[in-house]
Amino acid sequence: MPESAVAIAGGGLSGLAAALAVARRGGRARVFERRDEIGARFHGDFQGLENWSTEADVLDELATLGIDASFEHTPFRECVFFDPEGREHVCRAERPLWYQVRRGTDAGTLDQALKAQALAAGVEVTCGTNVEHLPEGGIVAHGPRRVDAIAVGYVFPTERSDGAFAAVSDELAPEGYAYLLICRGRATLATCIFRDFHNEKEYLARTVRFFERRVGISVDEARRFGGFGHMAVEPTVRHGKLLLVGEAAGLQDALFGFGMRYALLSGHLAGSACAAGAFDGYEQAYRRRIRPSIRASAVNRFIYRRAGHRGYGALVRRVCGARDPRAWLRRHYAPHWWTPLLYPWARAAAARRQGDASLHECRDDCDCTYCRCVREGRGTVQVPNPVTG
Repeated sequence: MPESAVAIAGGGLSGLAAALAVARRGGRARVFERRDEIGARFHGDFQGLENWSTEADVLDELATLGIDASFEHTPFRECVFFDPEGREHVCRAERPLWYQVRRGTDAGTLDQALKAQALAAGVEVTCGTNVEHLPEGGIVAHGPRRVDAIAVGYVFPTERSDGAFAAVSDELAPEGYAYLLICRGRATLATCIFRDFHNEKEYLARTVRFFERRVGISVDEARRFGGFGHMAVEPTVRHGKLLLVGEAAGLQDALFGFGMRYALLSGHLAGSACAAGAFDGYEQAYRRRIRPSIRASAVNRFIYRRAGHRGYGALVRRVCGARDPRAWLRRHYAPHWWTPLLYPWARAAAARRQGDASLHECRDDCDCTYCRCVREGRGTVQVPNPVTG
């Protein structure tokens, strides 16, 4: 075991999972979070801890990682989908499709639960400290620093009964999706956009009108939020003694941006490697347990971008019409024999997109989520080479 503490830059899910892994193996871990509190990146919004990419339940997987489900979590087995024509399709499964969790600084959130577990395990957590260098090595868990998608929306109270609703349409969310999640008198409404970032306000306004009309909600006493995600086609997970985890490495589902499982798993694997003093062990574990799924998601995103409204509608009909939607999604997310054949095309297309200046223009006089996030992302942990996909 290393005598000195493992330094972890970032107190998000991946950083705290890494710290827990170090502590549970008898090591010492120090987490440095640049914000004033763990979870301050979020605003009490609902997110989904997906439960379809493996046969095993995600909560059982977390237990094997030494993470207790002490956070508020609600299983959702049903979701109403709206196709690009506005037609309604209902997806029902016997087992949970996802567990709905809250993110943020409030009690009961996933972020605060992990913080409590880390502190109980003896982890030192320091907030309000932006660590820019890890000269002795450590774990880089500072979250996304490149923008591949943005999510903007509202959290608000509602008297409507619990439910989950999603819409796939370029009119509401270019190359992405819009969603409405309601649980116990709280609601999160958002549009997740993969292009045309500067017009987020128009897409969000359309999304509000759509769900007000189709679901019967009223968006009152609302608090607006916005954030961004990074999905690398070929993530960089190690630079010598620097191990990159979660979105700092671009570890996120490229199709629809479900990244919490990748964050928790990659953090655990990196923390375990550091505790054992075997940095190459993390890279090996990543290649075995995560990379095949990341490549499959890159191919899925490549196909989805070219599918258009007809393809979006076909996807909705198939998943909602499946006898076991959870199993259907698991097969869809898994690598196939043709994944290696399409992956080079997906990677080349992603590189061309990243190099397109018109898609990634940051305007100094613009207050959209994209521009604000890009400006906020400057001054991050330094690594020898750019952490891009």
